Amino acid sequence: MDESGQVFDLAIVGGGINGCGIARDAAGRGLSVVLFEKADLASGTSSASTKLIHGGLRYLEYYEFRLVREALAEREVLWGIAPHIVWPLRFVLPHHPGLRPAWMLRLGLWIYDHLGGRRLLPPTRTLDLRRDPAGLPLRPGLARAFEYSDCWVEDSRLVVLNARDAADRGASIRPRTRVTGAQRAAGRWVIATERAGLAETVEARVLVDAAGPWAGEVLDALKVKAPAPLRLVQGSHIVVPRLYAHERCYIFQNADGRIIFAIPYEGDFTLIGTTDRDFSGRPGEAQATPDEVAYLCAAASEYFAAAIAPEQVVWTYSGVRALYDDGAGTAQAATRDYVLSLDAPEGEAPLLTVFGGKITTYRRLAEAAMERLAPHLPALGPAFTATAPLPGGGFPRQGFDHLARALRASFPALDPALLARLARAYGTDAFRLLEGVVDEDDLGDWFGAHLCAREVDWLMDREWAMTAAEVLWRRSKLGLRTSAPEAVALDAYMATRDGG
Repeated sequence: MDESGQVFDLAIVGGGINGCGIARDAAGRGLSVVLFEKADLASGTSSASTKLIHGGLRYLEYYEFRLVREALAEREVLWGIAPHIVWPLRFVLPHHPGLRPAWMLRLGLWIYDHLGGRRLLPPTRTLDLRRDPAGLPLRPGLARAFEYSDCWVEDSRLVVLNARDAADRGASIRPRTRVTGAQRAAGRWVIATERAGLAETVEARVLVDAAGPWAGEVLDALKVKAPAPLRLVQGSHIVVPRLYAHERCYIFQNADGRIIFAIPYEGDFTLIGTTDRDFSGRPGEAQATPDEVAYLCAAASEYFAAAIAPEQVVWTYSGVRALYDDGAGTAQAATRDYVLSLDAPEGEAPLLTVFGGKITTYRRLAEAAMERLAPHLPALGPAFTATAPLPGGGFPRQGFDHLARALRASFPALDPALLARLARAYGTDAFRLLEGVVDEDDLGDWFGAHLCAREVDWLMDREWAMTAAEVLWRRSKLGLRTSAPEAVALDAYMATRDGG
């Protein structure tokens, strides 16, 4: 039990998308929940994705029809509950002579259009790249392409908003709290934790290991044998100055059978990724290697008319996916489906371990986790996460422009560019963030890139931010536009406050 003497129904290790999604689902069904994250929320894999809500077109080649169907259906669900941080994108897939034939691409996209119950997203269409603007930045000789729909997501914000909603529903969210050990006793888990040098013991009826690439370390600490080894796969991305003017994305086939994306990013940049390579080492230290940067530059240069060189890269990031090891021969062929492993000896406290998963299917994974644990928990309330909006998401899917106009009308003295960014980041909560503001003097100190003290206070008070890096690279991507002295000033400001 914690300092209050409470015994939680559910304790979760891991503050990534799966852990925070499970916390939200469980808290909203009436369970008492505590979540531990050793660092910041979304500090691992969940902030290092390609930032797509997608079915995974290439997974069709590996016959992962259940995963693709579930993921496709989730696109419009997640768009519906978080239309400020999830929105539709169109993807252009050029046909490259000598690689997958055009009929195969068209068949795959027909399945993609019809497998997941698409209702609002536009269907696939064929493009003539010699006439369509999508062909302008590409090499001559690419004549035909297919255009289809998927969605974008602000991945680390999706994690934090799930944690916010879980907390609003009663969950105790504890970032920067390391689980140092746990053991079963009298039908419960007794969990030892440490935060800022202070030790605490917490008791829970059920324990969930959602630690991603650290899940194996958690199992080792609990002295529980893993049902299968984790396969750690590194995925790296590069960011370069914007390569083209339009808002569509590209998906490119490579001669090695892999695909990469090129995506408009943060207004002035293009995001290119990802790689797939087996990883060994400490997941928290993963970085894009020179070989990966060169690979992504070369792969994109096969399609763009202007070659891309490593010297153009302004930022890289890398994450480690923790996949269920299904024995696939290559990292790219390893399943992205999730596996839930329940260890529940008779009369002892259950342990659920989460293997694999995609950010797209996190909500369904959480529902599946609740179904698996239901016999070991108090009576669960009904499932709700498919329709209940995440914080700031309480407006229609296609109502973002109306929201942005209303924000500008409410705060006419503020910079429209600032208001546009706040609308995207916070949705309807932008009105609460700016409550009482008349002009820019009411926003406090400024730290560059339209970042003001009023917003920093919100992030500290409501989103668990404690450092400049957490604000600039996870709660936002303003680090792309912030100087080193501005970041130092932001850290100094945050250090003067109690971040909680």
